[in-house]
Amino acid sequence: MNKKYLIDLTADERTFLTEITSKEKESARKIKRTNLLLMADQKRHTEKQITGLLGVSSSTIYRTRRDFVEKGLERALEEGSRSGQPRKLNANKEALLISLACSKPTERCCKWTLELLTDEFIFLTEGEVVSIETVRRRLKDNELKPWQKKMWCLSDMNAEYVAQMELVLDIYAEPANDKRPVVNFDEAMKQLVSEVKEAVSMKPDQPLKQDYEYKREGMANIFLFFDRHRGWRKAKVTVSKKAVDFAQCMKDLVDIHYPEANVIRVVMDNYNTHKAASFYKAFPAQEARRILKKMEFNYTPKHTSWLNMVEIEIGNMNQQCLNRRMGDRDLLVSELAAWENCRNQKKASINWMFNVDAARTKLNRAYEKLICQN
Repeated sequence: MNKKYLIDLTADERTFLTEITSKEKESARKIKRTNLLLMADQKRHTEKQITGLLGVSSSTIYRTRRDFVEKGLERALEEGSRSGQPRKLNANKEALLISLACSKPTERCCKWTLELLTDEFIFLTEGEVVSIETVRRRLKDNELKPWQKKMWCLSDMNAEYVAQMELVLDIYAEPANDKRPVVNFDEAMKQLVSEVKEAVSMKPDQPLKQDYEYKREGMANIFLFFDRHRGWRKAKVTVSKKAVDFAQCMKDLVDIHYPEANVIRVVMDNYNTHKAASFYKAFPAQEARRILKKMEFNYTPKHTSWLNMVEIEIGNMNQQCLNRRMGDRDLLVSELAAWENCRNQKKASINWMFNVDAARTKLNRAYEKLICQN
C-alpha cells in the first residue's frame, strides 16, 4: 500500500525537517512525523524499521506519505483534527498532577500508584471527577513512572573521587604482566537455608515445586578474587570477614596463587578491614611486613562498586551458582569450587571498555564543575 507514495526530499526540505527535530517546543506528534519523513526519504528505512524505531502504526506512515505527495510538506506535518472527547485536564490541572506524581506519597504509602494518585488529585481539586485511565495517559505523555525507582551509583564527584577513579582506570588499561598482576577483590554474603519439606521434582508440563517454608542455617561469607587477564577467579568461604580473615586471603594470594609475582596490585573498596593494619593483627610483625612488601592496594572511590570488576563476577556467581537454597556450608564450598573450576577452565573474562578517555567524555559535566570550583 505504501509503495505508491515515495518520499524524495529536496535539500531545502531536508534542512527544514532537521531543524524541526531540534526544537523543544514542537509537539511530539509533529516531531514524530518529521522523523518519519526523514527516515522514509529515498527509501533509507523500510516501513517495518520506521514502525519499530518510532512506534507508529502502518496507517500513520501511509497517511503521512500520502499527504506529503498529494498535499505538500506542511500538510504532512499537520496533526489534523483528533477524534474522541477533548482532554479532561487543562494545562494547569495537568501541571498539578505532574507535581503531585513527583512529590513524596502520602504517609501510609511507600510509593504512588495510579489509584492513589487519582484519589489524591480528586481531593486536591475539590472533587473534580477524573478517571484512573486519564491519570495513566497524562503520566505516560510526560514519561513519568512514580512507582519505579533506580539505584544511583555515583556520589559527589570531587577531585579526590576523580583522581582515584582515573588511577584505577589506568591500571585496567595496562597490558597483562605476570610479575605485576592486577587482582580485583571483594566480599559477598550467602544466607544458608535448608528445606523443611522435600521439593517435588519437575515433570512434563509441571515445574519443580518448592515449599515456601525453609529453615535458616546461618550466614556464610565469600571472599572472591578475580584476575581479568588470566580469566581466573577464586572463591573462599569463611565464617566471618574480620581483619584476620582478610589478611589470610592476601597471604594466600602471595604464597599460593601468585608466588612468582614481584608485586600483586589489588583493586578493592575502602572497607575498614582492607588495610595494612589487618596484617599485624593476624601475623607477627616480620611476617606481616613480608606479605605487605609484595602487595599494592588500589582503592575504588566511595559508591563506585561499578568500578570494581569483581562485582560483575559476583553477579555471575550469584546467578549461575548461588541462586538456590543451600543449608550446608560444605555443600556451598563444593558447589563454589565446581563453579570456579568450570569458569577457570573456560578462562571466562570481562571485556572492560570504560577507560579514562571515556570517563572524561561521559562525565564531562562533573569534570567542568571541578574546574569552576577553583
